[in-house]
Amino acid sequence: MAIAGKLALAAIGLALAGAAQAGTQAHITDFKCGHCNEWNAPQNPFNIYGNTWYVGVQGLSALLITSPKGHILLDGGLPQSAPLIAKNIKALGFKMRDVKLIVNSHEHFDHAGGIAALQRASGAIVAASAIGARVLKDGEIGKDDAQYEADQHPRIDKLAKVQVVGEGETLTVGGLSLTAHMTPGHAPGGTTWTWTSCEQGRCLNMVYADSLTAVSADNYRLTDAPARVASLRDAIAKISGLKCDVVVSTHPDFTDTLEKLARKTATSNPFIDPDGCRAYAEQAGKNLDARLAKEGLPKK
Repeated sequence: MAIAGKLALAAIGLALAGAAQAGTQAHITDFKCGHCNEWNAPQNPFNIYGNTWYVGVQGLSALLITSPKGHILLDGGLPQSAPLIAKNIKALGFKMRDVKLIVNSHEHFDHAGGIAALQRASGAIVAASAIGARVLKDGEIGKDDAQYEADQHPRIDKLAKVQVVGEGETLTVGGLSLTAHMTPGHAPGGTTWTWTSCEQGRCLNMVYADSLTAVSADNYRLTDAPARVASLRDAIAKISGLKCDVVVSTHPDFTDTLEKLARKTATSNPFIDPDGCRAYAEQAGKNLDARLAKEGLPKK
């Protein structure tokens, strides 16, 4: 898929701050939840490896893959994360208008909430799985999601156009290539993304791993949803089996992202861990077994 498009802006900050007054529809620029303030704490951007950068907030990952011919942004955090992500991109010396593609890991408000504002600031094409695209256009999750609540209201800004991607499909921006791996389970539209980043002639397999937690609405029982358990186990197995030299999860703490940053030096990069995907998946499997056991099932 060829990516093209520009949106002239007077300034990134003006575009994001003024979005709430643009047009006739009020944009969702803030969403309240129990962990939102903690998740959305500012985080200085940093390099992970090669042309891959962390531009998210402390509790919600967002990655930027850069090239001279355009950039790719993975995830947008909460609605209130968008200005912080844009600020981080600018702080690294990159321009929002050079972001040509924005992709989503999954359609929950804490990873998709800022995408619409970032799209308006960049003019980028947005891509997601079929279910993810539906939610990005509707502004709310459906009954097929374990976190669905009957009295919910739109939690994210609606997008008019979203490119649908399928299993194994590769999207391109300039010389960048990004491949989608469907990993539903935590969310029906879950997607893990892979690409290659190079540094001093050494190219590594990069993985942006979707969430693998069995989070749900309060009265939801996994024991009553065997198909969802099977989907989550399949997602765990798929991520475990990916070619994986560097892994970053949608919540940075799942793969110790900020802890690795604290240990990174000019001669040592702890983000490089060929066992990272397997370890992340193994822990997710243990957590799933623990929840099933708590609901009355024996561990498998």
